[in-house]
Amino acid sequence: MSTHIGAAPGEIAPVVLMPGDPLRAKWIAETFLAEAECYTEVRGMLGYTGTWEGRRVSVQGSGMGQPSLSIYANELFSDYDVQSVIRVGSCGALTEKLAVRDIVIASGACTDSSMNKVRFEGLDYAPVADFGLLRAAADASDERTDVHVGLIFSGDSFYAARPELLARMVEYGVLAVEMEASALYTLAAKYGRRALAICTVSDHVVTGEETTAQEREQTFGAMIEIALRAAFSS
Repeated sequence: MSTHIGAAPGEIAPVVLMPGDPLRAKWIAETFLAEAECYTEVRGMLGYTGTWEGRRVSVQGSGMGQPSLSIYANELFSDYDVQSVIRVGSCGALTEKLAVRDIVIASGACTDSSMNKVRFEGLDYAPVADFGLLRAAADASDERTDVHVGLIFSGDSFYAARPELLARMVEYGVLAVEMEASALYTLAAKYGRRALAICTVSDHVVTGEETTAQEREQTFGAMIEIALRAAFSS
């Protein structure tokens, strides 16, 4: 039983979907999983295990930001032997190539966080997705025109003091901004596990368009379908 999750051994499946919002975890479990049971309510960070098309899968909230996600990802990998974690979250579009409600499958995650600077003693580590999951997610969304594969930016600050600095990232191909994927990819590499981030555009930095809190919690179902199909076909 881990410190922050507190589930008993065997209660968490080898495949975990990880939204930031614990209420989105509840919605995913109730909407997509059969016989879903809650295995943790510690600190309000809900986690569930059920089945999807006969296969066991868990959904675990992570909270916002890389420090919070790192707590849960570390415990999933080290204490519960989870093999694959797919982040299913929201992101902000940084380019007009994307529209609100488009989906971004993150091949890699740039960041302004110092977590990896400390870990690698100043060297720049490139956190990337597991290729098998990445390919399976791209294949699962092959006929959709609203899905994009590319780089995202994992920011440490939601209200950035220097938002204009992201313009340089866009020039180098970054599509969207979120707050967790870089840490997830790094920890998966550390433990020799698989990770992928799939994010739905909830707001647009360029156009100013945005979705509501309820929409972000309960209507981003397409990325969940992609994530589930990728998890069990790769």
